[in-house]
Amino acid sequence: MITLKSKREIAKMEASGALLADVHKQLRTFIKPGITSWDIEVFVRQYIERHGGIAAQIGFEDYEYATCCSINDEICHGFPRKKALKDGDLIKVDMCIDLNGAISDSCWAYAVGETTEETKRLMNVTKKALYLGIEQAKVGNRVGDIGHAIQTYVESQGYSVVRDFIAHGIGPTIHEEPFFAHYGEQGKGIRLKEGMTITIEPMVNAGSWEMQMESNGWCAKTKDGSLSCQYEHSIAITETGPIILTSQGEEGTY
Repeated sequence: MITLKSKREIAKMEASGALLADVHKQLRTFIKPGITSWDIEVFVRQYIERHGGIAAQIGFEDYEYATCCSINDEICHGFPRKKALKDGDLIKVDMCIDLNGAISDSCWAYAVGETTEETKRLMNVTKKALYLGIEQAKVGNRVGDIGHAIQTYVESQGYSVVRDFIAHGIGPTIHEEPFFAHYGEQGKGIRLKEGMTITIEPMVNAGSWEMQMESNGWCAKTKDGSLSCQYEHSIAITETGPIILTSQGEEGTY
């Protein structure tokens, strides 16, 4: 079932998203060579709780952590761990926050210390793909328009879009309808309506889009060992265009 949110509900989700974006901004200076993804997990959990929020991923489908910390060829859902990060690592930190009953969800990528031009390019292409998808998130368009914009751009840059994980509606719980891919055809899929709230979260691989699961049943890695990147925002569909709920004004409103 797709739920349409009122302006008041969207405002509450925007407040939740602002806290989430603030956590990510703090991580920009916190993440450096020598720390571990477990250090990130502890920092995030404490920061959220100190600011009145709930780390909403904990307990969701029996997941145990506040964050997913996916490193280098890990696509998504990597567990936080106590292995030190090193110069050149690419870590993707995904989290959800419940603030006064309003849910937000966002993943940002971070280069650890000094990194390569190759990694920087993959990060830039992934982030641009996210925003090209957001541009299509407007009343009257279909979810296929989002996927098509992302896929067309990513593949034009020589990269691939992961096909096994999808975007979703958000609120009142973390995963809601509609569920849709980051690839596909224009004019296909569910039509976007005012009041819908969704995530857009392209996962982009430097090599093949194919993946394999680790034995823990959660973490997905690139099948060919290539580098993977992800950026994600929560979005509200409004009559004046998409609102990014998890940007804290950094990228603003389209």
